[in-house]
Amino acid sequence: MSQTRSRGRRTDALSKDVVVRAAVELLDEHGERGFTFKLLTERLQTGAGAVYWHVANKDELILFATDKVIGDALATLSPEPGTDAETRLRTLLLTMYDVLDDHSWAAPHVVAAHSMPSALLLLERVGSLIAETSLPARRHFAAATALFLYLTGVTAQDSSRATTVEPGVNRNEHLGQEAERWAALDPARFPFITRIAAELGDHNDRDQFITGVDLFLDGLRAQDPTG
Repeated sequence: MSQTRSRGRRTDALSKDVVVRAAVELLDEHGERGFTFKLLTERLQTGAGAVYWHVANKDELILFATDKVIGDALATLSPEPGTDAETRLRTLLLTMYDVLDDHSWAAPHVVAAHSMPSALLLLERVGSLIAETSLPARRHFAAATALFLYLTGVTAQDSSRATTVEPGVNRNEHLGQEAERWAALDPARFPFITRIAAELGDHNDRDQFITGVDLFLDGLRAQDPTG
C-alpha cells in the first residue's frame, strides 16, 4: 500500500469542480458559519494545499459554490413549448427562489458580476424574457435589474432572518414575537403596521414573494398598448 493511501488521502486528481461540489454539500449541511476548510479537506481526503491550489480563500469558494448552485438550476430549466414570456419569467423566478431557499447560505452572495458567470446568466435570462414582452426597450434595463434585485434581496433577507433567530426558536415563533412587538406599537403613530401585525406572524415567505412577482407582471401587462 502506498504512503499516500495509507494516510487516507485521495489518489485521484482534485479538480476545482470537485472542490466546489464538496463545498456545496458541506454548506448545505452546516451553513456558512459552520463551514470550514478542515471539514472540506476531510470530506475530500486531501490536504489544505490541494484546495488552495483551486481557490484563494473561503470567501472565494463560497462565491464559486453560490454560482454553481445557480448554474445547476438554470441548466434544468426548459420552457414548455408555446408558453409566453410572462409565464416563463414567472417560472424562472419561482424556480430560483426555491433554489436559493433550499441553499439559504447562498442567497446573500448572489451578484450579477463577471466573477459569477451563472448569476450573470440569470440576469441575462430575466432580461431576455422581459425583452419579449411589450415593455418599451428604453425600460428593459430598469425592469430587468429591478426584478433581479427583488429576487436576490428577498432571498437574502429570508436567509438573514433564518440565521439571526435565537437558538431553540423556530421561524413561526420568531415571527410571532416580532408580530407582538408590531402590535404593541402606538397605533396613532403606526396605524398601518399595527393593523397588519397579525399577518406578519402568519404569512408564507414564498407566497409573499409570488405576490411581488405577480404585481410586477401585472405592471408589464399594463404596458401592452393592445391589451
